[in-house]
Amino acid sequence: MTAIKNLQKLQLLWQTRDPFLLCAHHIDHYPNGNDQLGPNASLAGHQLGMDFLPLSDNWRMYHGHTVPGFPAHPHRGFETVTITKRGYVDHFDSMGATGRYGNGDVQWLTAGNGIQHSEMFPLVHENKENPLELFQIWLNLPSESKRCEPCFNMFWHESLPVYTYRDEHSRETRVDITAGALGDTTPLRPPPNSWAADERNHVAIWHIRMDADAEWQMPPCPDGVNRRVYYYQGKSLWVNQQNIEQGYCFDVEPQQTLAITNHSEPSYMLVLQGRSINQAIAQQGPFVMNTRAELMEAFADYQKTQFGGWPWPAPDIAHSRDQPRFTRIRGKEEFPPTGLNPDD
Repeated sequence: MTAIKNLQKLQLLWQTRDPFLLCAHHIDHYPNGNDQLGPNASLAGHQLGMDFLPLSDNWRMYHGHTVPGFPAHPHRGFETVTITKRGYVDHFDSMGATGRYGNGDVQWLTAGNGIQHSEMFPLVHENKENPLELFQIWLNLPSESKRCEPCFNMFWHESLPVYTYRDEHSRETRVDITAGALGDTTPLRPPPNSWAADERNHVAIWHIRMDADAEWQMPPCPDGVNRRVYYYQGKSLWVNQQNIEQGYCFDVEPQQTLAITNHSEPSYMLVLQGRSINQAIAQQGPFVMNTRAELMEAFADYQKTQFGGWPWPAPDIAHSRDQPRFTRIRGKEEFPPTGLNPDD
């Protein structure tokens, strides 16, 4: 039996399997920043407020009008896991928490009973380009956790565990681990109400980089666990005697080892894995519940309470240009171990 199933080409929003809801890969080649931390370039041709299709300049404003990104918007009933590879995100939310993170940091936000937050992409460099690359993953919550207290967690890149393997020719495979143990490498602790918090659910979020011509065996996972591999950058892979072209995703027979041989240039993959929650889903926009009635209740609650309101002066607020990475949650500030930005 082949280890690979459901081979399909990647779409704009990557197709996911339970317990995940969606995965978005944002990659934008932003120009120099202006005084407002927006692009120092013409916005002609960009549909401000709804700018999602990359033009010839290869960057998007998304819902932003001045600074690219996503101004204040609500969520209930699931989690967002934002993995930044390049660039910065300025976070503000209705709990009064805020921060700036980027260049390898991961934000794990449990929306639970309801939260508003903004995610703006400040272009902090005036004299050079501001490339942005990040993944935003939506992870569902089981019914018993959908009304839990919202929770905001930051995993600084200096603290994130990394698994490395060198083959017999010293070619490296590197796996940045957001969730899920790999070999002897253990992850940081997920938020307490997350589906990932129970090790029996085998939730894994792995970002993989393989050197040119590297060889590696991805170990099997328990039966009944969904594992999907997204091969988004490179040329091609040889996986269990099957050639896989860049730009495809595929599911894996959980109890089979994947023997992967890379082509002649570096390759990058994202792996999303977990045991199914296996509950009904009622979703509309930013709310994910189990029934239509619960969904209507979520809209009514948001209309009534605004999930705590918006304690900030603008829905698209950003920090100052020289603000280093930090978080402030319930009045307590936290900085990464180095206290510096990775590209300083």
